[in-house]
Amino acid sequence: MSNRSKGARLWLRPPSGNAKSTWVIRDGSKQIRTGCGANDSDEAEKRLSAYISDKYLPERQRNGDPATISIADVLSIYSTDAAPTISRPTELGQRLAALLAFFGTRTLAEVNGALCRAYILQRGSASMARRELEDLRAAINHHRREGLCSAVVEVVLPPRAKSRERWLTRSEAARLIWAAWRYREVQKGQATEKRSRRHIARFILVALYTGTRAGAICGAAIGPAVGRGYIDLAGGMFYRRAPGAIETKKRQPTIRLPERLLAHLRRWKRLGTSQTSVIEFRGKPVARVSKAFSNVATDAGLENVSPHVLRHTAVTWAMQGSADPYAAADFFGMTLEILQRVYGHHHPDHHKGVGDALTGRTGSAQVGRNKTR
Repeated sequence: MSNRSKGARLWLRPPSGNAKSTWVIRDGSKQIRTGCGANDSDEAEKRLSAYISDKYLPERQRNGDPATISIADVLSIYSTDAAPTISRPTELGQRLAALLAFFGTRTLAEVNGALCRAYILQRGSASMARRELEDLRAAINHHRREGLCSAVVEVVLPPRAKSRERWLTRSEAARLIWAAWRYREVQKGQATEKRSRRHIARFILVALYTGTRAGAICGAAIGPAVGRGYIDLAGGMFYRRAPGAIETKKRQPTIRLPERLLAHLRRWKRLGTSQTSVIEFRGKPVARVSKAFSNVATDAGLENVSPHVLRHTAVTWAMQGSADPYAAADFFGMTLEILQRVYGHHHPDHHKGVGDALTGRTGSAQVGRNKTR
């Protein structure tokens, strides 16, 4: 009886003569070059994913036995069905490639806690592995809902990472803004008059006043635009989700802009009459601010500060300012449960009723009446 094929998989071919070690795709007796060196495993995983996707279309047999269903097929079906409906298909493809490299030769019947823990161990990062295993779980559930598997297959996830507590005080936020606004570009060791980080100062203000994620801010236009969220300067509204875009778990509700921020935005538009995007650098839209933002944070002397910390800061400030939790959850596009679990302790009324009860303030009149009886 012939051995069962292991399917397409990556193999690090050892160096030979003058040839360096490289990743190749082994598929039966065939070896397909990836062009990736030993240190470029991420790109090799992408090439494997593309190879498997191009090689064949998986069969969609109804109510299949988990022991006969390849995980590679499950991931391929999910990629085909889900990628067109999500906002970041490229990132999904990268995560599925990592899953394929480990699970691609296995069947659904082999998925258990031990195998999931082995995956977590070889990935090296529990948070990264959790995100990828969430995709595996979604793919398996999608496969079953399509009527292609006769059994429920459970994916065991590592514990969720502790919620990040880092947020900026108002003085720290001021330092960050001024570091971006006052920065002068240095050329040949000399400071010039080029203020090349002022767009980061504007990004910071929008993020602090709205708690909007970096991608939505950078992708927003001034006025209606095809395929983009936008800010209506006349009406004072921020349409964070592009018209017709699919709603995802990272909700992007339309909000009314705070008056102070709206005044800034209108002034920026007056100063740059050709401005078409909320955040621009030298007249062109900015896709990402991560690198420049990191440099600004370093200049401001702030550690562990990323663009996403501004969202944490906005929600924290809102809660400290006694914002109504229901209104705040809607404004920031998160569930009430997450708002209360992660940020609730910042609210002045958090546990106030319990504290009053412990100090005898609540029901004091009732206590007095009982004493007279």
